[in-house]
Amino acid sequence: MTTVPNGPLPARTPGTAGPPAPVGREELLSRLESVLHARGRALLTGPAGVGKTEVALAAAARAEARGETVLWLAALPADRAIPGAAAAALVASVAATVAWPGPRSESVPRAEPAARPEPGAGEDLRSGIPARSAADALPSGVFASGVFDDLPGPQRTAVAMLCREAPIQQGGWDPIALRLGIARILRVLTSRGPVLLVVDGAEFLDPDSTDLLRFALHLAPPSLRVVAVETPEPYGDTHRADEPDPGTGAGGLPGRPGAGHSAHLWVPSEADLLLVPPLQADEIAELLIHHRLPSRMAGRIHRASGGNPRLALAVGRSLADARTPVHHAEALTLSGRARDLARQLLGAAPPPVRATLLLAALALRPSATLVRRAGRPNAEADLAAAERAGLVSLAEDGSLVFTAGLLPSTLVHDACWAERSAGHAALAEVVDDPVEAVRHRALASDRPDEELAAEVAAAAETARRRGNNALAAELALLAAESTPGRDGARRIARLVDAAEEAARAARADLAMRATTDLLARDASPTDRVRARLAVLDTAGQGLTDLDDMYVHAMEDSEGETALRAAVQLRLAVKYVLADGDPERSRTAAMESAALAASVGDPRTAAQALTVQARMERALGSPDSEPVLARARELELTERPLGIRNAAQILTIRHALFDDRLNDARDELNALLPLVQRRGSVEDAIELFRTLAEIESRIGACAAALAHAGQSLALTLEAGLSPGPAWYALALAETAGGSLGRAASYARRSVQASEEEGDRVFLSRSRYALGRVQLINGDVAAALETLRRVQTDERAQSTVDPSMLRWHEELAEALLAHDAVEDALALLAEVRPVAQRLGRTTVLLGCDRAQALCLAAEGRTDEAAELLTGTAGRFAEAGLPLEQGRALMALARVERKRRRRSAAQTALHAAATIFERAGAVPWLALTSEAPAGELPGAAPGGDEVTTALASLTEAELRLARLVGQGASNQEAAAKLFLSVKTVEARLTRIYQKLDVRSRAQLATALRP
Repeated sequence: MTTVPNGPLPARTPGTAGPPAPVGREELLSRLESVLHARGRALLTGPAGVGKTEVALAAAARAEARGETVLWLAALPADRAIPGAAAAALVASVAATVAWPGPRSESVPRAEPAARPEPGAGEDLRSGIPARSAADALPSGVFASGVFDDLPGPQRTAVAMLCREAPIQQGGWDPIALRLGIARILRVLTSRGPVLLVVDGAEFLDPDSTDLLRFALHLAPPSLRVVAVETPEPYGDTHRADEPDPGTGAGGLPGRPGAGHSAHLWVPSEADLLLVPPLQADEIAELLIHHRLPSRMAGRIHRASGGNPRLALAVGRSLADARTPVHHAEALTLSGRARDLARQLLGAAPPPVRATLLLAALALRPSATLVRRAGRPNAEADLAAAERAGLVSLAEDGSLVFTAGLLPSTLVHDACWAERSAGHAALAEVVDDPVEAVRHRALASDRPDEELAAEVAAAAETARRRGNNALAAELALLAAESTPGRDGARRIARLVDAAEEAARAARADLAMRATTDLLARDASPTDRVRARLAVLDTAGQGLTDLDDMYVHAMEDSEGETALRAAVQLRLAVKYVLADGDPERSRTAAMESAALAASVGDPRTAAQALTVQARMERALGSPDSEPVLARARELELTERPLGIRNAAQILTIRHALFDDRLNDARDELNALLPLVQRRGSVEDAIELFRTLAEIESRIGACAAALAHAGQSLALTLEAGLSPGPAWYALALAETAGGSLGRAASYARRSVQASEEEGDRVFLSRSRYALGRVQLINGDVAAALETLRRVQTDERAQSTVDPSMLRWHEELAEALLAHDAVEDALALLAEVRPVAQRLGRTTVLLGCDRAQALCLAAEGRTDEAAELLTGTAGRFAEAGLPLEQGRALMALARVERKRRRRSAAQTALHAAATIFERAGAVPWLALTSEAPAGELPGAAPGGDEVTTALASLTEAELRLARLVGQGASNQEAAAKLFLSVKTVEARLTRIYQKLDVRSRAQLATALRP
């Protein structure tokens, strides 16, 4: 029994509402606090490792931040057999936590939470001394604090016996006195102020303590609120026969009634019972980042853990500790701590339940009926118990899924061959699908058999016709592995088919398994190349660690023109994604297109020309559109296998770059039904991500958020790197969601792209992050981030400014940092390129930044005229968010011109546009009082108004917060800034307003 988990509660900043909620638990924490406020009792329940204690800790920390007294009891399994252990710990917790007024309180310092003592259940008994004298004689004990001096004699004696500070007399303690004593302690404690009692591990409470606490809570006033944290025990009483009966008391001490034990401190109702659910895939990614673990495998880790935070962190740490980085095409490292945690969860299940679960783990479509027919007559009862334990989830029709992928894999991993074989053989007899029956028969045999291998290969073809690419890939590999070794040529051919089938199904792990087996055999160069290409096609962003694959593929394709064209095509993709070298990528793409054309391969030629067109665009070449047109012609004669790297999707992206957004959206919407019916997962991800980018730009904010969310969900489900999807979500959140979430998604995308070595999306993610930082007013951070984008893009020789519009954002960041000359130089550099390439909306963005530079130079009339025209041209281009942004800039300039009415008109027009588009964060920016125009301020040209007008909007936001009493730390948290940035900005504010203290600043801000 402990009184505080892992030391003191989390530290907090004075004046705040406490630390933030654990990852993904903000809504649950709010519900918990609402239940406590309304009912005074709350029971947190859920499977082991799901994070119940973390939620309770956060609630306790927030209660402490409000000035409440927090008592924490953490019961351990051994406490169940120690009568009164929890009640004694409660008494010790009260004594250690509270500075009690009384005759001895002045000489007893208040114990900090970290110093709270363990309960004294194991201390030596002192015999022959009256209870009060015993307490007085133990200055180091619980009673030395003077906390309980006012208890009536019999109650004090009973409490002293409970805490082993007085000998347990013949007949035991007085149960009525002890009940009343514990109740009185809590009642007096609550008279000093609100109290939150957290009982962690309530299922381990001993019966005596449960009875005492239940009575005390029944008499406690409403100011005592209680949170119980409980992990259900689904398999009944786990008490062993060789342990003493908890109801009789340890050592057979008298005075312990042997009534049945219920761990509940009150009878919970639906209203006060809160189930702690598993985390979603995106929340698992945030959890990994929070613990400084790689997030690129977040989707696969979520599947392995089922959203259980403890399992997810164990898997994440096993990946981080791996000697070599785990690639997307490799199986997850599920050894060590992760596997042990899964064994702990499964180990609590009785052997019959584990046997039933093993059959379910072996089945493709497990159900209670199937498992019962396969030899487990009590399947329903076993699976119901497993569901209560949080191991499986049962549907109404009896079908089931394991809550975490790590559970079935551990069951199969730990089972011996005989158990697995018998299970598959039993399932083969009862499944109703011949494809599944063949699969089970093959897995039940450990001897290669050509007849069986042929059946499995035919089953793979059947699965492919059904559209079940994942099952087809698994069966294709199983057919290859079932082929006798003496028939080497047939086995190699089947391994090649398995690798290519895995590539179509986006099963990187199966592609790698098939290729590894093939490369260990005497395969032809052609077969080796085909297998390696399958691995490369399933690698997603993670191309950096596959250099050997490219080298060997080039060697083996020597003399094979068609294969060399395919290898050069993959190299062209690698050169831009992993190496950030568009010129080399263009050269490889041109060579691939020429080779493919020479052997009459229009499909490869079209893909290569598409890559070339993309590179021509990035390099600012006028040849981009003619090359893309040639690729589109070839696609009309030879339909591409998917939309990724297809000329059709690149045409749409070019329309996005050129802000021909309606055309781009219409083409994508026409593709959507086709992709949803027949496309691959990667195709759907690409489509939804591109749609989100278009809608973020066009001002369809709700649709952008929905499509970006779909892209992320599919990405995580497929186990691919989430970097690109997080980038799309950052854009969508910036347009119509939350700037805080936008910054979070952008940072995640940066980290994932760095982990993958994806240079393209690393630049995009940094651009998205820098833009959010600039909008939030964190100029220093925005400047640093956007300068890194500038460095990255120049290193990649990117010329076309429409592909990533960082120039106008960096110019504004430079201007906000008082680097007007640098901003003008950057605009002068990008303008001629945009004019040469005909990028009209890029020029409009430059015009907005140019106008702000004019205003900074004091040329406000010219600035206002330029911004008015720019806003109108943005409207004509169908870019409402950019139009609203230009109007906001115009309002700033009009305020500098002292034209308050014109500023208000511009700001109101911007707000109307943002409201119509659902651009929530932009609308919030317009609702803030403009610089130099505080509510209630009288018109006029006094010096204070002039000085306030000199502040930027970011400076004014900070000034208002500080003037209202916020500390630097609080202002930094609210504005998403670093404390150093706040300090530097405050220095500039003080200089502009000629003030020297916060008091003077507050005075200067008053109307």
